[in-house]
Amino acid sequence: MKIICVGRNYVKHIEELQNERPTEPVIFMKPDSAVLLKQHPFVIPEFSEDIHHEIELIVKINKVGKYIDAKFAHKYYDEISVGIDFTARDLQAKLKAKGLPWEIAKSFDGSAVIGDFLPKSQFSSLENITFELTNNNSTVQKGNSNFMLWKIDELIAYVSQFFTLKIGDIIFTGTPEGVAAVKSDDVLEGFLEGQKLFRIQVK
Repeated sequence: MKIICVGRNYVKHIEELQNERPTEPVIFMKPDSAVLLKQHPFVIPEFSEDIHHEIELIVKINKVGKYIDAKFAHKYYDEISVGIDFTARDLQAKLKAKGLPWEIAKSFDGSAVIGDFLPKSQFSSLENITFELTNNNSTVQKGNSNFMLWKIDELIAYVSQFFTLKIGDIIFTGTPEGVAAVKSDDVLEGFLEGQKLFRIQVK
């Protein structure tokens, strides 16, 4: 299983981190060891003092594809969910300042939360779907796929130019504004159109 992630796909998130707006999707990967196991807490790693939550819409690939045309991309997934791309922001900033790759700030063990999947047929339009993250019952991030720079099908078409997509691969489609640090004893819950798809305890 590959975890393919998209950065800088929401304008307000780009602005809050003072990043440059990309002309093409920003792609990075997480290994399968990044997946936080079900019912396990997220343990803040000792190498960072600034772990941020980033909630995202995610899709699960359901058949093998390469060089997929955007107009056919909808055939390559039938389930959708929400997840968290945990980011060691302090480590990422240090590596970015040196012009170095920042995978270790994004791809460490437990950095990928994957919620329960729902059939995409349950939703009238995936280009207008709301999702949110709460921390201790207060909403901290709220987004809508309508504000994506690149929509889900466009992302699938783009990444399939470089990577063969296989059954079970997960695509994280980017986070909206509102990212912030987590601390011990936080409880994070992810919702898609009001349906709770994960609950994570931070330790």
